[in-house]
Amino acid sequence: MAITILEPNIVSLIAIAIMIVTLVVGYIRKLMMTYTLVIANFLVFALSIFFNNEIIGDLGFRPVYLSPDLFPQLYTLFTSMFVHAGFLHILGNMLVFFFIGAAFEQRIGPKKFLLIYLLTGVLGALTLSVANLNSLVSLVGASGAIFGILGAFAFSYPRDEVVMPVPIGIMIIMRIKVIYATIIFAAVETVVVFLSVQDNTAHLAHFGGLVSGVIFAAILVGKQGEKIKDKQGLTYGYAPVSTSDAINFSHLDELARTSELKTMLEHIKKENLLQVRNIWLEHYLGKVTCPVCGKSLHHFERKIWCQDEHFRTDY
Repeated sequence: MAITILEPNIVSLIAIAIMIVTLVVGYIRKLMMTYTLVIANFLVFALSIFFNNEIIGDLGFRPVYLSPDLFPQLYTLFTSMFVHAGFLHILGNMLVFFFIGAAFEQRIGPKKFLLIYLLTGVLGALTLSVANLNSLVSLVGASGAIFGILGAFAFSYPRDEVVMPVPIGIMIIMRIKVIYATIIFAAVETVVVFLSVQDNTAHLAHFGGLVSGVIFAAILVGKQGEKIKDKQGLTYGYAPVSTSDAINFSHLDELARTSELKTMLEHIKKENLLQVRNIWLEHYLGKVTCPVCGKSLHHFERKIWCQDEHFRTDY
């Protein structure tokens, strides 16, 4: 059966522009790529509410596009990651991604994070295509890339803890080590693939994303996660790679001039869960004052300073 190469219509071109512009703006404004990607996905989904058939038809990836005659359609390997089939589809994907993505991005930085996300999303789709080379069914959704991030996170920081939805009979939000969450998700996907369950979900894409995430983490990040301790022997984090999560507490200790601030700092030192620790840290930095003039301090990208230049340090 001959397939005609179709040019994207105006609605699909708008959706593509949303994807690209959102990523560029997020990068320029130094927003977290996790949040930027979530925003891009929801913006495209909002458009698809009114033009669902056009967007899925134009921007979804189909395995048959791997044939030489349809090579120009390979751009859909990228666009399909931003297209979802329904509200529950995007909600489930973005909920998991929100929890694991932010924590992993803070470990490795936005550039490597985005690269792993995009590459594993593509390889997830290609994994499914190998088993369905002539399929005309559109593959949409960010789940392949999300499984890629999960696999990369588990390889590099297996002992990190995150709060995330975990499928244990039903989906439960719980605090769990990344390696355990990955094992659970991988086991579920393996069983589903082995039993050939037909549920309109691209489980092979999930599996391909997960495996490629481990591979890219080994290449780009390496295996990390040795615990580091403060002078009292309390574990407060894990050894970083490039974007450091280790905090120089000696510089923060001198700003803890009240019992409230000292208590906050102890919470920060003891907290292993990255998202929770960063919430405490932001709260602490919002309350500290200049040791010289007593005015509130400003902070940005590991820098702390007084607007009157009485005090400046990093952490």
